[in-house]
Amino acid sequence: MITLKPKKGYLLVAEPSSIGDLSFSRSVVLLADHNDEGSIGFILNKPLGYSIKDLLPEVEGNFKIYNGGPVEQDNLYFIHNIPDLIPDSIEISNGIYWGGDFESTKHLINQGKIKKGNIRFFLGYTGWAAHQLEDELEDNSWIVSENRYENKIIGKSSTSFWKEKIMELGGDYLIWSNSPENPSLN
Repeated sequence: MITLKPKKGYLLVAEPSSIGDLSFSRSVVLLADHNDEGSIGFILNKPLGYSIKDLLPEVEGNFKIYNGGPVEQDNLYFIHNIPDLIPDSIEISNGIYWGGDFESTKHLINQGKIKKGNIRFFLGYTGWAAHQLEDELEDNSWIVSENRYENKIIGKSSTSFWKEKIMELGGDYLIWSNSPENPSLN
């Protein structure tokens, strides 16, 4: 049952039935773009075990890197809420921006002008071909949710975000909020 239609800036919350899906189990995805040609998003709650400095030693910041999704995992992407500092940014919605001039971004990080609540880095992204996301919604793989956090979502804790979103749904979803990540290990 689809209640909200996907829209640029909305969140996709993985259905509890996605357990076992290595990429998307317990994921919350920010839709960076959604149109007739397809959709692009970034998984917000899957931090990887390293920081920007591990990938780019010339960058002085200690920003975590997140698994943005299974597509192009050898490329670094970022979202932010400071378009006045980062030229050539693309607005997603509600004060959230995607990309921009990366050389300027590195320089601003090294100057201490970009803080953790301003930017989030991802390796890879999540992508859907035309109508693929709609098919997955029909199959009850995702729940569409408005982004009530707006641009503050960038600083949102990643460890409990899926659980928080599932609890907001209430009803039959509440039982899933405290289930172990892999029920077979219980």
